[in-house]
Amino acid sequence: MQAARSIAMLAALGVAMPGLARDYAEVQRSSVYVPVRDGTKLAVNLYRPSDKDKVAADKLPVIFVFTPYRARFRDKDGAIKEVALDDRLALRSLIKAGYVVAVADIRGKGASFGRRHGFQDRTEARDGHDLVEWLARQSFSSGKVGMIGCSYLGGTTFHTATTAPPSLKAVFVGASDLDKYAFVRRGGITAQFNTRPAEPLSDDLASLPVDGDRDSAQLQAAVQQHAKNTPMAALWYGMPYRDSVSPLTGNAFWKEVGVYRYLDAIRRAGIATYFWSNWQDEPTAQSILSAANMKGSKFLAGPGSHCVPPPGFDFTGEVVRYFDHHLKGVDNGIAAEPRATYWVEGLDGKGGYVRSNILPGESAKPIRWFFDAGRSGTARSVNDGQLGTQTGKAGTDRFTVRYDLPPADYFAFWAKPMDDKGLSYTSAPLAKATKLIGYPVVRLRVSADKPDANIFAYLDQVAANGTTEVVAFGRLALSHRKTGKPPYETMGLPWHSGLRTDVAPLPPGQQADLAIDLTPVSRVVPAGARLRVTIAGADPRQRNLKDIEQKPAPVITVQRGGTRASWIELPVAD
Repeated sequence: MQAARSIAMLAALGVAMPGLARDYAEVQRSSVYVPVRDGTKLAVNLYRPSDKDKVAADKLPVIFVFTPYRARFRDKDGAIKEVALDDRLALRSLIKAGYVVAVADIRGKGASFGRRHGFQDRTEARDGHDLVEWLARQSFSSGKVGMIGCSYLGGTTFHTATTAPPSLKAVFVGASDLDKYAFVRRGGITAQFNTRPAEPLSDDLASLPVDGDRDSAQLQAAVQQHAKNTPMAALWYGMPYRDSVSPLTGNAFWKEVGVYRYLDAIRRAGIATYFWSNWQDEPTAQSILSAANMKGSKFLAGPGSHCVPPPGFDFTGEVVRYFDHHLKGVDNGIAAEPRATYWVEGLDGKGGYVRSNILPGESAKPIRWFFDAGRSGTARSVNDGQLGTQTGKAGTDRFTVRYDLPPADYFAFWAKPMDDKGLSYTSAPLAKATKLIGYPVVRLRVSADKPDANIFAYLDQVAANGTTEVVAFGRLALSHRKTGKPPYETMGLPWHSGLRTDVAPLPPGQQADLAIDLTPVSRVVPAGARLRVTIAGADPRQRNLKDIEQKPAPVITVQRGGTRASWIELPVAD
């Protein structure tokens, strides 16, 4: 810390020091095609810091971004959009702070050549490796490279790290997955992520051509190759089991794209890792597990939605400090700071960030809240069940799956209340505020009148004035109910194998025990609010809902009370 204070003092006095960040007001851009190991040419855009049209002469570290969404293109109004000049990922701030930023289109997208074989497969990971090493060899480079990205770009960052490029020193991974099968086909059910239709080729043709391609001939030739890309939605829908062989790619694709299988390569290489995702975003469940599996990694979670810079937090400052430390060797104190920084909704009545060396959920105490009968005390099919800390008399509740759901937003990153679409169980108003940090887990004893059906579980917070929000949710197909020993750290959560030999129908009328882990929560539920659990059989965010609808709809029965109760485990924190 003394060194950090000394550096700050020298900077205030205007004393130049090696590796010390300085402000560059301008940017000099160039672009080039770079051939990777199989000869495929990938489009790389370079942004070098400059002052008054004079490019920085120093050898600088490089921040690399690898995107399927076009590094540089014209939008529908003709305006030029450039990933590197946007600060959502702190890229413009990094250039200003003395970094070269490189943004490349993945093969089969944007202005790059090649055919996209799959979604973040090993070909794409090795492409990232080759580009990292090419960047490290350039005359403007210090030889040290970092990567940053969120969502798909977070995935390309994580996957490139698994190839352990010698020059890659640090990565900042946002909203990506550790186990793609457990994310995309969670519980055997595909959801809205990754299943949207492929973008038309006209999107790629809107990319700006690489310098020197004045007549766009190379751009057009590259985009012609994109016509042979593997369709993403069909890829995911065509692999129902963890060990499925894709009919489109001819290999066990879930195995190939499971980052957890390659973590040792990152560890051996000593690549620093920082994981970020916000609480109103499904990938946060995977981001916490990624941090749990990478000793020494840092973790950040804000209150926002998908890839939104966390409000109320100096996100760009954090990113710059992180890379300053790992790529420039600046002793700025970030290494000594607590491992995790995350927002707690409702903290001190409003919400705020906490810093801890414990990841969210690692120290939570699971407390059971049981499903109980409605006010009438009888079996029912309406949403008036009760939720309490004591189990009641044995009984059953049943509902018919409803497919007449309101359409979801195209990018519905978060669920909406479903209490009128199935069974729901609501607590009495809480007598005191309760802090929930971690993963709720719903434990159900169920049966159905069909050999398979989908189960969706939601945890709601109902304010004293009746305002309701979904705070966690999860899903599981009856046929995928079998759990197994996970191949990575799951923080004690149930892990469903999804293997073909473990997936089995449930004979109609036969009861089975289900364990459904929900997305993580971080909030203080105030006194006077209620907690509600809803069990449904369909979710409007399923893009293929019309294709999988069963007629007649399944009838699902939930056992409650007695010795075979159904309940939710809430992660209560001190």
